[in-house]
Amino acid sequence: MQQPIEILKKYWGYDRFRPLQEDIILSIMNGQDTLALLPTGGGKSICFQVPALCLDGLCVVISPLIALMKDQVENMRRVGIKATAIYSGMQLDEIDHTLDSCLYGGYKFLYLSPERLLSEKVMNRIGRMQLCMIAVDEAHCISQWGYDFRPPYLEVSRIRELHPNVPVLALTASATQDVRDDIMRRLEFKKHVVYQKSFERKNLTYLVNKPEDKADRMVNLLKQMKGSAIVYVRNRKRTRELAELLDREGISSTFYHAGLASAMRSNRQDEWKCNKVRVMVSTNAFGMGIDKPDVQAVIHMDLPDDLESYYQEAGRAGRNEQPAFAFLLHNDTDLANLKGKTVINFPDTAEIRTVYKSICNFLQVPIGGGMDVSYDFDLAKFIDTFDLHPLKTTSALRVLENEGLINISEGVYLPSRIHFSTSTSELYRFQVANPPYDRIIKFILRTAEGAFEDFVKINESDIADRTGYNFQEVVRMLEYMSRLGLMRYLPRKDSPQLVFCIPREDPNYIDLDTKSYNERKARFEKRIEAMLAYVSNKTRCRSCTLVSYFGERPKNNCGQCDVCRNPEAAAIQIAEISNKLAVALADGPKSIPQLKDLVQGFADDSWTVAITKFVEDGKMSFDEHGRLCLIR
Repeated sequence: MQQPIEILKKYWGYDRFRPLQEDIILSIMNGQDTLALLPTGGGKSICFQVPALCLDGLCVVISPLIALMKDQVENMRRVGIKATAIYSGMQLDEIDHTLDSCLYGGYKFLYLSPERLLSEKVMNRIGRMQLCMIAVDEAHCISQWGYDFRPPYLEVSRIRELHPNVPVLALTASATQDVRDDIMRRLEFKKHVVYQKSFERKNLTYLVNKPEDKADRMVNLLKQMKGSAIVYVRNRKRTRELAELLDREGISSTFYHAGLASAMRSNRQDEWKCNKVRVMVSTNAFGMGIDKPDVQAVIHMDLPDDLESYYQEAGRAGRNEQPAFAFLLHNDTDLANLKGKTVINFPDTAEIRTVYKSICNFLQVPIGGGMDVSYDFDLAKFIDTFDLHPLKTTSALRVLENEGLINISEGVYLPSRIHFSTSTSELYRFQVANPPYDRIIKFILRTAEGAFEDFVKINESDIADRTGYNFQEVVRMLEYMSRLGLMRYLPRKDSPQLVFCIPREDPNYIDLDTKSYNERKARFEKRIEAMLAYVSNKTRCRSCTLVSYFGERPKNNCGQCDVCRNPEAAAIQIAEISNKLAVALADGPKSIPQLKDLVQGFADDSWTVAITKFVEDGKMSFDEHGRLCLIR
């Protein structure tokens, strides 16, 4: 068996692991269920890819990020690692062939989007596979207390039933203590083995501003620095407007959102990654799985819904450990809009049922049908067809996903694929009998290696250019050979995919778990309150506030955020700690650890200063047991 460091050098060219990576890898190789909390850009994928290559058997990777799955599969194939993926948009026979390849073809990695875990066909095949480990990426999605709950993730426990002795590696960048505990419970960890890198980002300065004009402030900030940047906004139209404003100001930029064609998104992403443009103006559709270490600034022009999202998005700055900045710009309208998000994000049950019924009519899915089929889903056309409220409809779709009824993926470009489903001799006889097809078949065989073993990508335009046919003729001939059973031809797709996770039901009788729904609503409100408190805070270090939110006790104020730079903030903070301590000590003396559990969010150095001052001023003292008490 090869050692992890040998695998790392062979396939990634690194001489050493990043902090915690090797500990996580060895934990999995020792058969332990493991939860890894690593920041965005912390090298999570290596934590499952390396041990899987050391061990015998297949690694099943659960991930909701289709673009990231495709990238990782392509990257591994380029270096000779056998990897494949099943996600929305694939045809049933393509899925069937991929599962057979994993059973009999010596593959090392099978990536699955979570909704595919609902398929009995997929589960039955997984039960027959020899697995070495199960990796659950974005593991916070398995917890209904998390900010991005996805019910299909709950089906991972079924894989555990099929392979009870196979270790699970759960990976996430941000999770509160409640979510961490829920992840390990739902994934049925035998022991609670957790590796957590500190949530503190010492090189990242958090700054919250309330300017008169946010756009002017953004332009000035970007003129003051020279490095790469991301500007986040909520509105798709606003991405274009701000990118055009930056260009007029001499700051090279482009914009990105999920409504753009996939090829355009890919091109713009590449331009930004290669520093052909400085600034990417985007909705939150951009950034997941993007590893660009030299981002100097992330600017939020609108308030995120929660601190988890903000921490992840802001954390895309400064991955190279060089000084970087996270700016959060807001005004009174932003605060009011965020307070009203609960009404929009949690529509009533009648609205949810109406949207479900409209989906079924839009896609013409009969009662009892739809299971496991991927439907092209044009959201804008759907809303226009049924005259629905855009924001409430989007929220209702999310609720239907949370209830496990449907799953919707963003539009991901799927190139045309073919797979020869006949023998070489039968194909040769067809070529001899049909000379016009001979040129096309020969070109595919020369350029699409492995087409008899697996589905391979083709480009109809390239085939046309090289064979003398036009595009429509190539498509017609490929479709004809597909109808004859000589090959399976799957034309390209570039639209969001909707999958029914269970057979379509009568809208009047769909089972909505109102208790769970109301609990999620309450948790959502708490996350909004935490986000609002972070913005309005004038006394606590920004870094300490974020670190403590995720259950980590801060040790020192960062000294560089807007609060720490305010000379009046220290005195105000001491007064706030004093008031909170007085309340905590009202019913009797307590130890310092007890007080820190009761009064959270302040750094150790602030505690030391505050307590020293209170004792010197004669307001508090220590008793014979070393506990702090009030002097009355």
